[in-house]
Amino acid sequence: MKLTRRITLRQLEVFCEAARQLSFSAVAETLSLSQPAISMQIRQLEDAVGLVLFEKAGRRKALTEAGRKLFEHASRILGELHDTEQSLLALKGLTDGSITVGLVSTANNFAPRLLAAFSQRHPGIEVRFVVGNREALVSLLKENQTDLAVMGRPPGELETVAEPLANNPHVIVAPPKHALCGQQKIDLQRLRGETFLQRESGSGTRGVMEELFRAHLFKPRKILSLGSNETVKQAVMAGLGLSVLSLHTLSLELRSGEIACLDVVGLPLQRSWHVVHLRRRPLSPAATAFRKFLIEETQRYLRDSYADLQLAAHVKSAAKPMPKKPRKKAPQ
Repeated sequence: MKLTRRITLRQLEVFCEAARQLSFSAVAETLSLSQPAISMQIRQLEDAVGLVLFEKAGRRKALTEAGRKLFEHASRILGELHDTEQSLLALKGLTDGSITVGLVSTANNFAPRLLAAFSQRHPGIEVRFVVGNREALVSLLKENQTDLAVMGRPPGELETVAEPLANNPHVIVAPPKHALCGQQKIDLQRLRGETFLQRESGSGTRGVMEELFRAHLFKPRKILSLGSNETVKQAVMAGLGLSVLSLHTLSLELRSGEIACLDVVGLPLQRSWHVVHLRRRPLSPAATAFRKFLIEETQRYLRDSYADLQLAAHVKSAAKPMPKKPRKKAPQ
């Protein structure tokens, strides 16, 4: 079976997008095609390989074993083609190119502004970003679907190059009328009778909360899992419980007084933002330039943009200072 004579790159692109989203209607919207066109491309690919690639799973699709195998190889093929394209563009200099950047959902609160600042400096470079939890980003890196990823803890399960960008303080948040708001040096164990709201499995924010609880042998009265930072914040504001969140997700809520930080002993927890890429995958000139931009700009941008919140959350006295770098004009 000569697949090179029977399948097209467009079919592989459509298939990989369908394998990620598991919804032909969603793929049609993403690729600006009709749903019948998506179905036809998948059907032609199945005819070419002689195997069924998708099966029904309720209202959604699911990959068959053949589909999973093909997705693994097709992702690498498309990733290699992207790298080839970027290498050829490098011969023209840093005037063209495209970058795909993966962001954990927490970083989505600040990273798009940095992406916009980079695009202003390099208007010929197309920057595309995808947002997901930590587990999703690790999968994208593994499948060569993203050039760079901005996340908290780098993936130990992959051979990557990770560079710290800035402090990422985590705090315990509560509704502003909570009985402990305004009190100082609260012992964590005083919160044992509370309900805590955590992110879904695979989230880096959830991992920070679990690490905090293990380190202090702490077990709250009840834990509820919710699917996003926004849902957690809304639930905290509604009085459903407390949570552990990155300070960088709380800009609007803290400034408007809709959420409060509790002054718990040992907090804020200091973690770091990192920019990560696969060690085995050479970066294109465009991706190299953007990685350098993030390393130079992220720390200062976050420090300047969140200075008032850091004071409000007692970060100034608790944080370990990042190495100082030369001051430059803030990205607009």
